[in-house]
Amino acid sequence: MIYEMTYQVRVSDIKEGKHWYETLLNRQADFLPHDGFAEWEVLPGCWLQVAEGTPSPNSGPIRLGIKDIVLERERLIVELGIDHFQIHGREEVPVKWASFKDPWGNQLGFFQYLDDSEIDARTAALTRHK
Repeated sequence: MIYEMTYQVRVSDIKEGKHWYETLLNRQADFLPHDGFAEWEVLPGCWLQVAEGTPSPNSGPIRLGIKDIVLERERLIVELGIDHFQIHGREEVPVKWASFKDPWGNQLGFFQYLDDSEIDARTAALTRHK
């Protein structure tokens, strides 16, 4: 079950990029986990991430929130023939994440909250809105 997603864009200067997106979205970032990174929850469960880096017309990936990143990775390897991909994390970030490409080179990915109660709360909120 997909219950959340993020989309990341890259900017060459995080200070300018953060200001531009604050102006665009008419509010401050919701989450600043580390230097060079800002996030806004644009819609419930839909996050825009702005990261300092080299801008690219193919920036991304679009990451989907899932309950078990390891099981989903294995399912994609078997069912879609996707190459094995790494799962990443950082101490100050409450999720682990992974990226992969579709057959056309589009960057996609998954993320999973480290705290199961966070997953439960978010999925419960979605079922209440159905």
